[in-house]
Amino acid sequence: MNDDRIIELYFARSEDAITETDRKYGGACRSMAYNILGSHEDAEECVSDTYMRVWETIPPKRPSKLGAFVVGIARHVALDLYRAANRLKNGGGYNSVGYDEIADCLPAAETVESTVDRAAVLNAVEKFLSELPRDKQIMFVRRYYYCSTCGEIARDLHTTESSVKMSLMRLREKLRKYLEKEGISI
Repeated sequence: MNDDRIIELYFARSEDAITETDRKYGGACRSMAYNILGSHEDAEECVSDTYMRVWETIPPKRPSKLGAFVVGIARHVALDLYRAANRLKNGGGYNSVGYDEIADCLPAAETVESTVDRAAVLNAVEKFLSELPRDKQIMFVRRYYYCSTCGEIARDLHTTESSVKMSLMRLREKLRKYLEKEGISI
């Protein structure tokens, strides 16, 4: 079923909207949530919470890209669950390997100025990604948005894990230089 039809099901308040959303985007949500949380049970809880938030948001919101909208919500829910679990276990902190890898390429701690500049950073990263070859875009997004492992990315792109690691290292360095050139302090 196409996205416009699924959105219409939400507007009609039909529970089939959730079934169709799960059929089309559930796998991506579960995979991404599992990569962040490391637990199938927590990933399922994340997906359920995601569908509840989507149900509460549509209507009135009408997303232009349903897949990005749903997976984006799932990512936020998974990160919230991860942070909550970390706070409870050992006092918190964000320990995601993907975040640790890219942290050196991103602006420093949150300040009022950095919050205001968030849109500029996002636009710069989007522009940076748009200038990359498709396979490099996929690697970057899979690793740093979907939190896929280098092994998973290598398998899906039919390459070696070491090749993916090297490409990501080079991409991080290119991103750092690109952001500096754009006037975004790191």
